[in-house]
Amino acid sequence: MRQLEPIDRRFLWLISGLTVFGLLILLSASGPLGLSHFGDTWFYFKQQLTKGIIPGIFLFYIMSRIDYRNLRPLAVLALITSIVLLILVYIPGVGLRFGGAGRWVNLGLISFQPSEFVKVTFLVYVAAWLAARHQTKARTINEGLVPFLAALGVVMVLLILQPNTGSMAVITGSALLVYFIAGAPLAWFVTLGLGGLGLIAFLIKVTPYRAARFMTFLHPELDPQGIGYHINQAFLAVGSGGLFGLGYGHSRQKYMYLPEVAGDSIFAVMAEELGFFLVLVFLAALAVLINRCLYIARNATDDFGRFLATGIGCWIAIQAVLNISSMIGLLPMTGVTLPFVSYGSSSMISLAIGLGIIASISRQARI
Repeated sequence: MRQLEPIDRRFLWLISGLTVFGLLILLSASGPLGLSHFGDTWFYFKQQLTKGIIPGIFLFYIMSRIDYRNLRPLAVLALITSIVLLILVYIPGVGLRFGGAGRWVNLGLISFQPSEFVKVTFLVYVAAWLAARHQTKARTINEGLVPFLAALGVVMVLLILQPNTGSMAVITGSALLVYFIAGAPLAWFVTLGLGGLGLIAFLIKVTPYRAARFMTFLHPELDPQGIGYHINQAFLAVGSGGLFGLGYGHSRQKYMYLPEVAGDSIFAVMAEELGFFLVLVFLAALAVLINRCLYIARNATDDFGRFLATGIGCWIAIQAVLNISSMIGLLPMTGVTLPFVSYGSSSMISLAIGLGIIASISRQARI
């Protein structure tokens, strides 16, 4: 039995540091919410640890020891799995709806958010599909563009109907970037990007809640006690942090003022407590991790590994940018989690699986 090469150590240390940091931020941000809802300030911390991080570590270990090339023959199964997972949310008695959105699935013993796992399964399909076509076929319309758009279109429609625009943006963006790296002409990439922006503009126009969010993005001061309450409280939290922060554990906005303090809004609490300079350190560490993912991708021994590691790195980058930008008013509210930090077992486990795949690629890479 051939001995496995070691995982890239810098990659492993970055993951470990960001995971511990995120858990500490969650402990502080979610304390008042846990006490109010469950009588336990440690509730969200313990849930994240037992249902997200510990299973995530196990799955990361498993995926890191499986030769990633064994995933390539499962590409079609990965696409079917992506579609089936997204269809589950529409099945009565299985799909769960919260706040008007059907994004969760309840299978009795477990409940999860399918779109989080589609971020992995769809990238496996895209990477294998592109690797099989090489650069020449990826540039053709019949063998490249049309099949790519057909598969991506099915996933996009299922996400739009949930509705889950944030996850759609992450999945679509990472898939498009992989397609571009695989050899798609720049003109196609730009055209598809503009088409995506046009689709988002159309969705804003035809759906009232998206239109309200967009108007709040343009004019957050118009309804500070109504639809604009969330973003205004986020601005207050980020602004209160200043350069050096109020100190760990000293956020004021987490005391039932800022909505979703443990989830989508956790960056605002982080900024309030740690301040600009320490947040900058976190962002730098995240950027170094993403760069390490791309470095491993560049040194992969085959196209499948290169495309897959690139896609996972782009997924982390896009999701972080969407989350943080929405908290500081650069983009409308998207509802996506902040990698490593936000509460959510589905997002933590899917992230661990994706990083485990990159760890497997690093064992084979020419580093």
